Amino acid sequence: MITMDILEMHDTTFVTGCDEVTEWQLPWFLRNYLEFNDTHMYVADFGMSEDMKNFVDNMEHNVTRIEVLSEAKGWFKKPRAMLDVSTKSKKTFWLDTDCQVMADISKIFDEIVQNKLSMVEDRPWTRRRGNLGLWYNSGVVGFQDTPNLLKVWAERCISNPIQGDQETLYAMFAGDEIAKMACIEPLPHKYNTLRLDYIDNIAVRDPLIVHHTGEKGKVVIREQMEDV
Repeated sequence: MITMDILEMHDTTFVTGCDEVTEWQLPWFLRNYLEFNDTHMYVADFGMSEDMKNFVDNMEHNVTRIEVLSEAKGWFKKPRAMLDVSTKSKKTFWLDTDCQVMADISKIFDEIVQNKLSMVEDRPWTRRRGNLGLWYNSGVVGFQDTPNLLKVWAERCISNPIQGDQETLYAMFAGDEIAKMACIEPLPHKYNTLRLDYIDNIAVRDPLIVHHTGEKGKVVIREQMEDV
């Protein structure tokens, strides 16, 4: 593990993260990612086991573990991790560990817009939550430098967390769709094709990232791990 103050600066980097509860997905996630990609990857340590810390620290690939210090709990530490990495990378993308990287995704950095978060619309949630505006999925989040929205999101995940980090971000806009459009840049769906997209028959062809959300998604991940 390398502390943040001595980490090298990157033009582009990815970051993921987990704690002792969710770390079982990490080897599967990294295996899929490294099969197609060589862009640097940070692994944010939200409270991993010693065995998993050693697993990451001993990897021979371009992967670096960082400890995230935050009063937030569990996945609410995610915006803090993104904020930490933003000081060491010009362009950054967060990827959840239940995201299956299917190909080279290095061109995703071309989608980033200054002062905005780049995210895929969560069309299943937009439909299921009724006429409450657009939802964006926080499993894949891109940004350049350190947008102010990221700072506010990290703070809100400590002061007023709501259900999950995605719900907390949604609540920050308080139904103001114009403000949301000014702060979030829609990503092509190929960069975050959701499990529910397949159920709703709206999944894109040849997705670059498939996001195995929820308990049913975990079943798929475990099956893939057993097949290796």
